[in-house]
Amino acid sequence: MYTALQTILTGKLKVSPEKITPEATLQDLGLDSLSVVELSIILESDLGVRVSDDELLDAPTIGAMADLIGERSAPV
Repeated sequence: MYTALQTILTGKLKVSPEKITPEATLQDLGLDSLSVVELSIILESDLGVRVSDDELLDAPTIGAMADLIGERSAPV
């Protein structure tokens, strides 16, 4: 799921690929709360994964965010 998140961040949110690491924070990537709302919408429309912007904002790192998205996309 990390690779899918990385693709969305670089392609749709225009984040520099070299900034994206599992340890990076939203602040490291220059993403604000509006960008996170957009990310939440993209995740649902492109991947069918429903994660609220508040949940994404609570993730301490991009790696943790990818883990959360992976958990949500796993079949129940």
